[in-house]
Amino acid sequence: MKGVTLSVLAPLISLLTAPGLVAGQDALGLGNGYNTHKIENFDIQIARDAQVLASLRPAGSSFDFLPLDYLPRRARNGQYHWGDLTLRYREVNAGSWIDANTALARRPVRSVQTTSGLSTSNLAPTFSTTLPLNITREWVDINGDLGLRFTLTNTAKTAIEIGGLGFPSEFNSIFTGRSAEQIQQRCSLAEPYIGMHAGYIQAMPVRGTGAVLLVTPLGDTPLEAWRNLAETSYQDTTYGSQTFEGLYEWQVLTKAWATREWASADPWNPPSSRILQPNQSLTVGVRFSLSPTVRDINRTLLSLGRPVAISVPGYILAHNTPSTLLLHPPPNQTLMSITVSPPSSLSIVPSTQTNKYTLTALPSTFGRARLTVLYAQNQTQTIHYHLTPAFPSHITALGNFLTTTQLFNTTTDPFHRSPSIISYDYSTRKQVTQDNRVWIAGLSDEAGAGSYLAAAIKQAFLPSGREVAVLEEFIHGVVWGGLQNADYSVKKSLFHYQPGLIEYEKNVDWTGWMSWNKTQADKTDRAYNYVHVAATYWALYRAGRGYTGLLQRQGWEWYLEKAVGTVLRGLRADVGHSGDGLMGETVFGEILADLKREGKTEMVGAVEGVMRTRARRWEGMAVPFGSEMAWDSTGQEGVWLWSRYFGYNTTAAKALNTVLGYTPTVPHWGWNGNARRYWDNVYGGKLRRVERQIHHYGSALNALALLSAFRSDPTDLYLLRVGYGGMTAPLSNINKEGFASASFHSWPDTLQWDAYSGDYGPGFVGLALGSGTYLVEDPEMGGFVAYGGDITRAGDVVTGRTQDAFRRRVFVGPLRLLITIDAGIISEFAYSVEAGLVSLTLAQLEGGPTAASVVVWLEVTAGSATFAVTTPGLTQARQGWQVPLVSGPRTITIKQA
Repeated sequence: MKGVTLSVLAPLISLLTAPGLVAGQDALGLGNGYNTHKIENFDIQIARDAQVLASLRPAGSSFDFLPLDYLPRRARNGQYHWGDLTLRYREVNAGSWIDANTALARRPVRSVQTTSGLSTSNLAPTFSTTLPLNITREWVDINGDLGLRFTLTNTAKTAIEIGGLGFPSEFNSIFTGRSAEQIQQRCSLAEPYIGMHAGYIQAMPVRGTGAVLLVTPLGDTPLEAWRNLAETSYQDTTYGSQTFEGLYEWQVLTKAWATREWASADPWNPPSSRILQPNQSLTVGVRFSLSPTVRDINRTLLSLGRPVAISVPGYILAHNTPSTLLLHPPPNQTLMSITVSPPSSLSIVPSTQTNKYTLTALPSTFGRARLTVLYAQNQTQTIHYHLTPAFPSHITALGNFLTTTQLFNTTTDPFHRSPSIISYDYSTRKQVTQDNRVWIAGLSDEAGAGSYLAAAIKQAFLPSGREVAVLEEFIHGVVWGGLQNADYSVKKSLFHYQPGLIEYEKNVDWTGWMSWNKTQADKTDRAYNYVHVAATYWALYRAGRGYTGLLQRQGWEWYLEKAVGTVLRGLRADVGHSGDGLMGETVFGEILADLKREGKTEMVGAVEGVMRTRARRWEGMAVPFGSEMAWDSTGQEGVWLWSRYFGYNTTAAKALNTVLGYTPTVPHWGWNGNARRYWDNVYGGKLRRVERQIHHYGSALNALALLSAFRSDPTDLYLLRVGYGGMTAPLSNINKEGFASASFHSWPDTLQWDAYSGDYGPGFVGLALGSGTYLVEDPEMGGFVAYGGDITRAGDVVTGRTQDAFRRRVFVGPLRLLITIDAGIISEFAYSVEAGLVSLTLAQLEGGPTAASVVVWLEVTAGSATFAVTTPGLTQARQGWQVPLVSGPRTITIKQA
């Protein structure tokens, strides 16, 4: 839910764009200027007094990875910059940790004359207390790159333990007061790989094009944790808000944090400390380098001597399903050992290819698992996995939980929400029937509709007769005529605040703007809400169309017509944001495809007309990703879909590049494919705070654009790696019981799933619409690999079993051929490389309803080739081939026509 956010921000944005705005005090000494340096790869400015990094631009470029233009607003004490240092230390065997920090009470640092560095200083003046450590900071030129190095020397007579050591990192991620065009052109977003000595930070321009800044370790400088930095929020930048998420720091040592603030959390890496004897020194630091593009990050890391890991199909693994791990050790360093935590979580079998391994997730472990790779010179790399049951059974548990534990069924609800699949609080094991963010309990907005949306979409791909019956009762008892009016308009919430209507929870503040009254809740002016309802109708249409007799209240035609009516009503001019890309609107594309298959020509024309108008509007915009927020990662999915559909390829490319600008791929299940989201817990989570979220719905929805682009160019494996990681992300949100959380809290004091179901549902839409087995050629991995399947090759033929979440799609990369079925499953497949033949074995869904037949659709995603199902005796239906299944599994053959 975003609601009135822009109206709240409008006065602030107006203030911030006023001429001559200068913020606060000058603790950095900016009035005394900067030292400017030009090295081979960068143009650099360092504040002369504080000697922190002020500007970092690729050589000859105007693009700045740091917010130099906002630096006067960030020159106060307590505001962090590259070059600052945070410490926790104590005498060995002493009790309490002592904090030290260069940013809290700044004084000009003392320059040290050297012949080797760009700038060297002693930091003693800028610490508020006298330390038992002498600390020197150096800015150095490392083969044309910028280096930052700290040397800490114990000047005490006793040993000192350092339990906290961090480098605050600053990037130009401040959106406050900037237009959409300025954000796109000036800003960047940083993401970590918390992988110890293999760890790094990548800062990607928001627009997704141009060089990427990489920050890698110098020497013995592991990235042990990624800590959020607390700063005071001032009006001129609004730290910790939707327009400025905040900053983080690279933590080398974390024991002092892990034993205090993080004591209840399970850290990504084992916390450590260092002990310095008297006169002993410790040198740590980082190197700033450039990768030409996002696709070149791994190649650049290897050129810098950093280890690289690649896991296929990714880092979210199903039990008893093999995956492949390829390791690239640092140059001249041998791989010494690989250990697993928990020990029984993964089996590791070496391959015949050097440093390549087959990993299998073992059923004894659910959730997080860590691989620790030890290289020579005591360099470690950690690779982070998330383990689940087999994906179909995992989703079966989700469907059961949603339609039993989350089923709200009462005869006394004055808001007419019964029967419905309502939001849930896993920490209390209770349904959320009240929340002062009324939409959460009101079955609308992403945070209120998320649960019923996930339950419905499941039926389109993994149907259950009992669950379909629950959803039909919900639609006919609550949605049509309740949540949705007779003119197809959709209300913003069924729950509202009306004193005296019920006994509202007394420990809750009901006076804020989010506690809508009935008039506000009944408004129908939010386009995003229409997606959930349209998708629910479409899902039941698909379930009923594929499985005769499954629907009881209405036939499949009724559900399809209601889906179309909802789409068209939601995109009228009187509905807010109807001109913007909407999260989950790939469902609209599915509805349009089904209308064509059903021969509904008039409806096809109506839907295409509305979508063409939107796409034309986007084509004329510099930044066509409008939203309720100043910046967002939601509109790109729809802009990509319809721009491609109508041939507006420049706009489509802009959308795709932007997705790449905020979606990384790293050897960590939490960040791999994790599209940038950071404010949604304020509107839909139980723990309400602005923080980098792990696998909120943006991961899977943005993956739809990436996977679509990959299918058009199967040689671009970067798109597949990022997209498949994002698409499978919603599988990690589901716990053992089947409860699905909205997102995972990434701050190191928490590192756990939010207790609310919230807005999980849109992410599940992305999972469902992107799932499939992707067969591709990957030279780096040694030949054919399958994302979502287990394959073997014998001579000319690649055979495999589908192991993705729904087993309804197979993409054969070399043929640019996407194969989709409308019911049952694809259990096995084979590809004859030389002949270009594909065979599929179709079967019934285990434990589900029985389909009399299956329709097979073929789509060529690039080029002019055509394919056909050539198995004799089949008839064509709904623009595909109808394959009878009543007598058991059936194998069909597909070849080029």
